[in-house]
Amino acid sequence: MPLRIDGTAPTLLIRKSAFERAELTRQQFDDVLNLTDEEFRVEGPLIAVGPLVGEDTVSGLIDALEEAGLVYFDDFFELSGNWPEWLRVFAQGE
Repeated sequence: MPLRIDGTAPTLLIRKSAFERAELTRQQFDDVLNLTDEEFRVEGPLIAVGPLVGEDTVSGLIDALEEAGLVYFDDFFELSGNWPEWLRVFAQGE
């Protein structure tokens, strides 16, 4: 099932296989970001983290993912969250 992506702030989409390969955990994200269930969603091969408020939050998370060995665009991607309210965006992994 596709995940609805919020248009008010950035969301990071991470391949679940890359997340597991890097031995990342939900707890690691919660320790830093204190996420709710709506801000850390898993559907099939895709993990959506966000919406994330604050430019430092996004850049810090991107840095942490790259330090864990994930590659931007191949393993994870940032959707800006910068679109009008009348547009609905959904993401689904393959």
